[in-house]
Amino acid sequence: MKFLEYTPLERLNDFLSHLNLGERTIKGCLEAYSCKHTGSDKKLSLSLENEILDYIGKSSDTDSSSPAEFLLSRSSRKTLIYLVLTLYHLYPDYDFSAVNAHQFFTEETWDSFKQIFDTYMVEASKEWTETNEGSSLLDTLYKALDEVVGLAECEIYGYQPDSDADPFLDKGAVWSFNFFFYNRKLKRVVSFHICCLSNLVTDGLMMDELRYEEDGEIFDVMDM
Repeated sequence: MKFLEYTPLERLNDFLSHLNLGERTIKGCLEAYSCKHTGSDKKLSLSLENEILDYIGKSSDTDSSSPAEFLLSRSSRKTLIYLVLTLYHLYPDYDFSAVNAHQFFTEETWDSFKQIFDTYMVEASKEWTETNEGSSLLDTLYKALDEVVGLAECEIYGYQPDSDADPFLDKGAVWSFNFFFYNRKLKRVVSFHICCLSNLVTDGLMMDELRYEEDGEIFDVMDM
């Protein structure tokens, strides 16, 4: 997986990197990757494939909607491996399991994504419109994604793991969403992480950290 630089995504990232809306702050990040293996990707990909095949071999579930049934398709396994490899590149210190990750991926459509975006990004969209000569944030996002991954031929996936096992989840998060836009033909994927933080909570956490550091300095002086 190779990180790809695209100016349209960078413009959106500049806007979403730390959007203070008073009581809340929106943080978002878009990253594009080529699905061609680089470095340790080949070894990790093989390991993920073996994990999936081992899971299928041990599973006795014949329900057509079960993970094992879905993963019998080589194409489905390949898609899952690309998505998990993207997760590894986003969070290299986190150990992702392909089988466990599969439980948290959901197939989405542009309409379902748009509904979530319109519901949770109202204030951010207004801010964008005011500072960008009346243009629409969603339309700008659509054009940027379309340029990078060709949305007409894209598969869209949501990723919502349990909160206690979510490397994306920031402290003080009110809500958080993770999406992946994957184009098989282009062998390219764009990840989009967006979350809303409570400024009251995050400010409180910063104060606690400062007090902890000050207490540590006092004890260091006492030890001397």
